[in-house]
Amino acid sequence: MGVSRALGSREPADPFDIESAAVAVTDARGLIVFWSPGAERLLGHPARDVVGRPAETVLAGGDLDAAVAGLRRSGRAWHGVLAVPHHAGHTVDLALRACPLAAADGHRGWLVVACDAEQRITYDSYETLARGLLERSPLGIAVLGTEDLRWTWVNRALTEMEGHRQAGGDGTGTDAGPGDVSPLLQRHARRALVTGQPQVSLEYAPIHGADRRRRGQRRVSVRSFFPVRNSEGETLGICLVALQAVGQDSARDRLALLNEAGEHIGTTLDLGRTVQELAEVMVPRVADFVAIDVLEGVRARADPSRGTQNGEATLRRAGHLSIQEDHPEVVVEIGGATDYPPPSPQQRCLGTGRSIREDVSAATPWLLDDSERWTRLIRLGVHSHLVVPLRARGITMGVVTLLRWKNPDAFDEDDLLLVEELVARAGVCVDNARRFAREREAALMLQKSLLPPDLPRHHAVEVACRYLPTDVEAGVGGDWFDVIPLSGGRVALVVGDVIGHGLHAAASMGRLRAAVQTLADLDLPPDELLTHVDDLVVRLSEEAEAAPQGPTVVGATCVYAVYDPVARTVCVARAGHPSPAIAHLSEPVEFPDIPAGPPLGLGGLPFEAKEIVVEEGSIIALYTDGLIEASSDRDVDVGMERLCFTLAHPDRPLEEICDIMVRTLLPDRPRDDVAFLIARTHALSPDRVASWDVPADPSAVHDTRTKVDQQLSVWGLDDVAFTAELVVSELVTNAIKHAYGPISLRLIHERNLICEVSDASSTSPHLRRALTTDEGGRGLFLVAQVAQRWGTRHSTDGKTIWAELQLPEEP
Repeated sequence: MGVSRALGSREPADPFDIESAAVAVTDARGLIVFWSPGAERLLGHPARDVVGRPAETVLAGGDLDAAVAGLRRSGRAWHGVLAVPHHAGHTVDLALRACPLAAADGHRGWLVVACDAEQRITYDSYETLARGLLERSPLGIAVLGTEDLRWTWVNRALTEMEGHRQAGGDGTGTDAGPGDVSPLLQRHARRALVTGQPQVSLEYAPIHGADRRRRGQRRVSVRSFFPVRNSEGETLGICLVALQAVGQDSARDRLALLNEAGEHIGTTLDLGRTVQELAEVMVPRVADFVAIDVLEGVRARADPSRGTQNGEATLRRAGHLSIQEDHPEVVVEIGGATDYPPPSPQQRCLGTGRSIREDVSAATPWLLDDSERWTRLIRLGVHSHLVVPLRARGITMGVVTLLRWKNPDAFDEDDLLLVEELVARAGVCVDNARRFAREREAALMLQKSLLPPDLPRHHAVEVACRYLPTDVEAGVGGDWFDVIPLSGGRVALVVGDVIGHGLHAAASMGRLRAAVQTLADLDLPPDELLTHVDDLVVRLSEEAEAAPQGPTVVGATCVYAVYDPVARTVCVARAGHPSPAIAHLSEPVEFPDIPAGPPLGLGGLPFEAKEIVVEEGSIIALYTDGLIEASSDRDVDVGMERLCFTLAHPDRPLEEICDIMVRTLLPDRPRDDVAFLIARTHALSPDRVASWDVPADPSAVHDTRTKVDQQLSVWGLDDVAFTAELVVSELVTNAIKHAYGPISLRLIHERNLICEVSDASSTSPHLRRALTTDEGGRGLFLVAQVAQRWGTRHSTDGKTIWAELQLPEEP
């Protein structure tokens, strides 16, 4: 089948078609045995006049064998042109094809097919033209069979497009690779075969390769599939016509780049990373070099509008990127001041808030004022310059500069619109990063103000701590710790955990910490203190539920321990908090069985305290549950075993123990806020404590003063003897006059001199200013004037009034 027939186009009819051509058959004797209607039309001889007669009759005396011998031979057939007389008398040039017919006796006849020679020439010209057009066409053309939808004929153009082998020269396509039809092409061809309607496909494919200049270009393939039918309407095959071009679809590429920018820019809230992501999106697809400069206020996390309003437009380089690794166009390193001259497009863009697009040459006016930039830009051959303001929420935060030199095209309006859209998206991300940094700094400042900046040094304990919020970026949480000096040389150790994370939890934590410190100053027992804190949390929860915004639940856990260096005991109460761990020097790590108590905020439930004897040098560890629940399976037992391991050597330095706890118990990023406080206990030597029972007799005041004076002399504190005698005499006198026995006096010599007078009365004295006519009422006023601190603490069997006297510093 010819190519033109396969394609089903309307070509001239084949003149040698046996149904219309002139056909004659002769036998071995040379007699005409068949004369077709076509022969009758062509030569004018009716069949009845020539059948049975010698062929020479038609040839007008010529010899058939001699006539055939004059034709060209091709295999066993002959073909050529022969002049034959018409019945009307004129001569007709016939194009002949003759094939010998062998008989049984060895003689042969002939099958002759003829047509008008001019008709044959016309047909041959069309056949040659059609084949030439199809095979040399820049369009890809192929025919797929109807049975298996595989190639039957493929021209050279489609071979190059689809990567197949060239079809055979006869057009049969036997070399076309029957298995090379892709599933995509077969799907479209099958649809055309089933529906009988043409199918068109459009495919975009990116060009891959090392040529960066072709990045963004696409190979566009347009394919049309339609059925090929013969004159009876029978489908002979599916024709594929394909056109392929390489170019750039600007609209599609802009949309693709904007979509990529939406995914690539703003992946973090880090300002430097955000501007670098903007540069990575635009180089090299939009520009050969990009620089992002931001106002000083943006880097300082301040409001950038203040600088522009005050005329302070200091730009600093936040990021840049070039198609060349050595960045030859860079004048300012990241973080440095850009120092653009006033006429520069950067300064004009910053002042007007509008984009500026201009060509660059050696005579560009503003470059003449900046020799270093002039040298670098002209040496590189920069020819186009685009500056776009970096804006968000109506505020200009900086400028974005784009340069081209390897890209021969200057920035046009489409480039300007694209860059403005990209920069606008990045501007929101930059402003978000700036706002986040400012809020994070404020949150860290709040957290720093809520937690103790430095743990106080205390004679009774040596302390160390760690605070690790789960919100690492914000750096704030609801856990807290505290070390609070108490009267009598005692110290309170506190660790608490507020429900939730972030600023709300930190604010609640600050209120609870302040409440605990205030109640601790009242010298309340641990269980009573937690009861008061529980009442506070209940009120906070009620306020939170009534507030239109904010957390709906406020709750916390807390452990409160009071260590007494004189008695060498620690009294602990806890509210839904893990029990402290005590690492003894001579015994295994202990988790004392302290009644858990309910979490703070439930209200109406009691708390219990337990007193534990601890030897000097022991470690008391208080922690939040995030420390022991940080294991991968959140198994508390596993966490407590690891905690015991870290505390197994309490004689190590406290900071070293803290580091071991972090490495052993905490993963890289804890799932919950973690705070822990460890304290090494110190005991007060018995020779630094003196106590006496005081009779309830006014005359005992003199004897008591004498004993105090003698004890202070033993301690070498003669410099404070007069003040101490005054304080003791006033406190003892008040106890004798207003309380009831038994009365006792205790002096403690540690960092300060502590004077304590205890009695069985629960009535607390009050400081007041006595009138000039009053005979008494000045005792506590005098004590308050000479003492560094004073106060009252209550116990189950009475109260203690105490006063601390500051000792002179040792040389």
